[in-house]
Amino acid sequence: MKKLFPLEGIVTVLNTPFDVQGNVDLPSLRRNVQYALKAGVAGFLVPALASEVASLSIPERLQMVETVIEEVAGKVPVFAGAGEPDVERRRHIVKEYLAMGCRNILFQIPFENEDSFKSQFFELANLGVETIMLQDWSANGYGLPDDLILELFQEVEAFRCLKVETVPAGVKYSQLLALTEGKLHLSGGWAVTQMIEGLKRGVHAFMPTGMHKTYCQIYQYFKTGELEKAEQLFHQIIPVLAFSNQHLDISIHFFKRLLYRQGIYKTPNVRASLLPFDIIHEEIAEKLIKRAIASEREV
Repeated sequence: MKKLFPLEGIVTVLNTPFDVQGNVDLPSLRRNVQYALKAGVAGFLVPALASEVASLSIPERLQMVETVIEEVAGKVPVFAGAGEPDVERRRHIVKEYLAMGCRNILFQIPFENEDSFKSQFFELANLGVETIMLQDWSANGYGLPDDLILELFQEVEAFRCLKVETVPAGVKYSQLLALTEGKLHLSGGWAVTQMIEGLKRGVHAFMPTGMHKTYCQIYQYFKTGELEKAEQLFHQIIPVLAFSNQHLDISIHFFKRLLYRQGIYKTPNVRASLLPFDIIHEEIAEKLIKRAIASEREV
């Protein structure tokens, strides 16, 4: 019988740092990993949507995963993101991750219909992945059907984790935990704005991109039964979440600026494919970055 994957707490999704020439800045990536480890994170996911993964070449993705694994040095699990719409490229990426010794991989497969989805999922699973985390992403809908998730969970031993990023997320958490008898590991990604609700529903991990200390402290308060403290600290950052979570690209802009202001990233640069961050955004972000930095210092 499957055992619950041992991953509880905050799993940081790493934003991709770029230098002034637009190249991936590996020293900054290492600094972010070390800062997150010191804050007490339980794991890492890289690269993912918040990493601007669509703009990264395959060699860049592999280099980032290799760097993070090296920097983590086995302290916590690292999941390598295989987000890629092209079937052949996705298969190639998974094979390359496995060749470098990475056995924990996130599958992000576009959903067209159940037969196509299952075919692509089984093909990747058969490559020898030790632990599969499946991305359940929908910016404005329920995401993957519950019965499909349950079928894959029952048929594929390696499928042990699900990253839920749907609307609404809360009911789905509860339904999937009930269907899988609590054995499917659930992470909340984009739905981190409902972190307290998710924790109350039994979600095992949350996947934000910044404010490592603050999120780890909220989680710790909740797990030690100090719910009031958890809620108070969470309420302090709600304005940050309300602004940053209006769009994925806004979130990337904001948290890279935060990491830059913290001295972790050398630049706040993004790649050109993102939505513009205009003067109004910058004005609002400046105040909220001060709030986020104060929160990190206080904990």
